[in-house]
Formats: sequence, C-alpha cells, structure tokens
Amino acid sequence: MIEDEELFERMRMEVDKGQSPLRIDKYLTEHMAGTSRNRIQMAADAEHIWVNGKAVASNYKVKPGDMIQILLDHEPQDYTIQPENIPLTVVYEDEDLLVINKPAGMVVHPGHGNYEHTLLNALAWYFGEQFDINDPRIGLVHRIDKDTSGLLLIAKTPEAKTNLALQFFEHTTERTYNALVWGTFKEDSGTIEGALARDTRDRTLYKVYDIEDHPEAKEAITHWRVLERFPYVTLVECRLETGRTHQIRVHMKTIGHPLFADEKYGGMEILKGLPTQKYRQYIQNCFELCPRQVLHAKTLGFTHPRTGERMFFDSEWPEDILRLITKWRNYEPNTLG
Repeated sequence: MIEDEELFERMRMEVDKGQSPLRIDKYLTEHMAGTSRNRIQMAADAEHIWVNGKAVASNYKVKPGDMIQILLDHEPQDYTIQPENIPLTVVYEDEDLLVINKPAGMVVHPGHGNYEHTLLNALAWYFGEQFDINDPRIGLVHRIDKDTSGLLLIAKTPEAKTNLALQFFEHTTERTYNALVWGTFKEDSGTIEGALARDTRDRTLYKVYDIEDHPEAKEAITHWRVLERFPYVTLVECRLETGRTHQIRVHMKTIGHPLFADEKYGGMEILKGLPTQKYRQYIQNCFELCPRQVLHAKTLGFTHPRTGERMFFDSEWPEDILRLITKWRNYEPNTLG
C-alpha cells in the first residue's frame, strides 16, 4: 500500500548465535509477543515462513544464524463478507489472479464501520460460487486507501497469494502513483526515508518517527520525481520501495508538500498562492472538481506466480483527476494572483 494498507504483518529476524535447536513455531511464539502458536502454524501451512530463503514447516528446528522471514495474515474477521452487485473495472484476469482499477470512494476491506459496499463485497458477487472470498488463503494481496484510485492485485489461488505476497515482502514488485501536491520543487527528483507509525495523539493518522525511539515504527522509503510543474502545485510520480499505510501522504507532508485536497494531512488548506478572493474561489472550485486526496495508483508490475512472466499494467487517470489537472494547465496567474 500499502499508500498500500498492509494485509500482513511482515517480519525478519536472525536466530541468536547461542540458540539451541528448537521448533520454529515455538521459537517464533516466544519471540513474537501477542502472537499465538496456532497463528504461526497456520502461516507455516500456507508456506508463509521462510528460513534462509526456503519455506519451512512448523516442525523445522531453528539453528544459530538462521535468517527467518514471516508473513502473518491478520486475524480472521468475525463476520462473513456478503456478495453485492457492485460493478468492477477488470483490467486483466486469468486462472491465477485478477487486476482491477478501483474507483475513489470504495473501501477495499470491510471493517471499522464499513461492512458493506466494499471491494470484497463486490468480489464476492463477481466470483459467485467459483471462489469463496471469505477464504483468507485467496483474495487481496495489498490495499490502497478508500479515497485513492487505481490498480489492485487479487489472488485467486492459495499458491498465487503466497507467491505474490512474497514479492511484495521482498520489494520486487513495481508500483508508481501519481499525486498532485502543494508547492514547487527545486529538484527534479528525490527520495524520502522516514519510519512510520500511528500518531500517538491521533490513532487515525500516521507520522514519521525515529525507528530507534518508537517500537511500532516501520521503515518506509518513497522515491519521487516531478512530472509537471504548475504555479503553486506540482504533479509528481511516487515509486514505493515499501508499502506502509498512508506512506505517500505522510512522506510528502513531511517534506512540506501535502497532497492537494488531502483533508487528513492538511491538503484542504490553501497553502500556496496570494490570498485574493479570485484565487480562493479558484482553489475552492478545484476542491469541488476532485474532493479527495489527488492520488492514483498508476502502474503495477510483478512476476506472474505460475508462468514466471513479468507483467506490467498502466491505468488512466479517473475523470476527477483529469479535470483537475486540465484546470491547472489552464491556470492564469496574472488574473487570479
């Protein structure tokens, strides 16, 4: 996401030099606070635990120096996802996977008061009796925010989900986003590094923290480059090296360039430009054209889990972003300030 919201807890650890042989499910239970042994065994059964690059069973005995990688599915939901006849824009589909273009405004996964009209409800209808979207071994491999539009990848088999999840874990996928941000840049490109965790004052937001000082903070890296410059705002491409929740939104705000119209992170304020009445009205008209953060998951690249073919998809801007960018291209600063 990641801007992709993570569907898995992802962890790497190295076994201590003095460790005696011990079953890996017991070892991980002892070293991962709050995680049950049953949950770890389920991850092993799904081939989501690797030691030195190879999947292992739950009875594997760890040795000093072993490098462990683990993907833990979030705890199963206590509700059943019901089918809803919601249209989907399918970009690609085969027997292993599905690529869709999600519209802004659609919640990806039920939860936190959104238990209907989500992408998973739409997928339950789309798959019908062919697949059970309630089965955690298939389905979403990554997420994007409700008000972010663009490409999403769905696995149709357990083997595909395991393979694709590992690609996201190892950062071998290619994902770029287009974003309109406040302000102008002196440079043409750059990299933002800042570990992210929930804001301690507002748990609905995320914030950059020193990874050594905050136990929940996770490494996050965003590469950006300028696509088009306008007075007061800039169109940028962001390439994710990691996929943390709200990553692009937080990183761009951290360097002084909040996403245009991003209410959560300050982008609904007029941050640049002269405060004339005409200019304020112009910005208000822009907000009305695209009343959500201007962020679109533009491209997605990955290796097909069965054929090994490298696949790449590129999506067009939705109408709200297209109208907004066109308006900025026609902006006349001499008349508006």
